[in-house]
Amino acid sequence: MDTEEATTAAETSPAASPRGFYGCVIALIVFFTLIALGAHALTEFEKGLDGDGQLEQPGSSGSAYRPLGPGMTARYEDGLWVTVSFPERHDDGTYSLTVTFKNGTDDELRLGDEAFSDTLDVEPGASGQDYAPGHDVNWLNGDEAASALAPPLPEGDERTVPVRLKPERKGDPVTLEVTPPHPGYRETARFQLTLG
Repeated sequence: MDTEEATTAAETSPAASPRGFYGCVIALIVFFTLIALGAHALTEFEKGLDGDGQLEQPGSSGSAYRPLGPGMTARYEDGLWVTVSFPERHDDGTYSLTVTFKNGTDDELRLGDEAFSDTLDVEPGASGQDYAPGHDVNWLNGDEAASALAPPLPEGDERTVPVRLKPERKGDPVTLEVTPPHPGYRETARFQLTLG
């Protein structure tokens, strides 16, 4: 009779517990979450090595020899985005455009701080060109742009700065250089525009 009970007990083993299945699912979720967090931490560590003032974007880099164009956005690693609009021609031969700063950083930005007076600059000629003979461009509203840059830009806000230019000749290339202030170092984003 003892052998009969042992055989019956072996044949009627309990079904697999749902607790074991749920435990495995939870362990897999935790495992993949840890992998994702580790990858994110490694990416942030790499960004910290080269500094928050670096441009990070696909395609044109915004450098002197690979400038951005109108309507494009320079994206900095710390969350600052700078967008230059397409130039609009006026009847008097002038052109207007805007530069929009979107502060996605963790701090307030002082775009017009006197220590960083070169936040915006306009250069005649194509980007990367040392000398543009016969090309000249007048920046008509430099004081207005400086006034728009003066107040601090709070975290999460954006500011649009108007720029009004008059080229010597229609169709002249112009390079707009944007160097937002940073306590350490921030790359200059160059935007090449054709006025005409």
